[in-house]
Amino acid sequence: MGDSKLAERFFDAATDLLRQVRDEEAEAIAAAGTLIADTVADGGRLFAFGAGHSSLAAQDMVYRAGGLALMNLLAVPGAVGVEAPATLGSALERVDGLATAVLDTSPLRSGDLLVIISLSGRNALPVEMAAHARELGVRVISVTSVAYASQTASRHASGTYLKDHCDVVLDSKIPVGDAELTAENIEAPFAPASTVVTTALLQAVMATAAGTLADRGTEPPLLRSGNVDGGHEWNGRIMREYGDRIFYLRS
Repeated sequence: MGDSKLAERFFDAATDLLRQVRDEEAEAIAAAGTLIADTVADGGRLFAFGAGHSSLAAQDMVYRAGGLALMNLLAVPGAVGVEAPATLGSALERVDGLATAVLDTSPLRSGDLLVIISLSGRNALPVEMAAHARELGVRVISVTSVAYASQTASRHASGTYLKDHCDVVLDSKIPVGDAELTAENIEAPFAPASTVVTTALLQAVMATAAGTLADRGTEPPLLRSGNVDGGHEWNGRIMREYGDRIFYLRS
């Protein structure tokens, strides 16, 4: 099979998943966007967390042109992104107690909102993070593939999954294994689509939040690109106005 055919198949698979998420998760997207808008209006702060490749979608919402300035990254050292050794991040996701320690030493407080991104939603870190965040009075939105809960075993002591500890669950619809393609001459399945779908899903939520705030008569605290005229001045105004809720400006 030619490379162009494989490329076409991947684009088709990713597009089909995006359509499925758009059509089947519309209610959850609206609920998540409203929850974010409510948090902004009530003076709460916004945070996002993802481990490994899931951190890509979290980082895409932070300090982002066209995004809400109030979204902050909740970082877990060694688990954000793919740092050498890459296997350390995978190991940390299975450590009991780590999420509690992270939350208890973070700026998160009651009335804030936390977006947790985990494709499988089965590991101790995201499950414990969601459960403990809610104990602290933090609202939790998750992005996960619900299919994992019926096809894999939980790695948390409670036997529960990320989806079981959230105010709103966004199902990415990604099949277990996160590989959209197979080919006769390639032994392993390949071409993951989770980053494409999860990022789009969250940007749809952020767009909904911005629209909800605007409909209520509140200017959404959005950032502009620093590469357009007036962008830095605009962003400076937003950051001054909301500086007490923006943590990525602090060392």
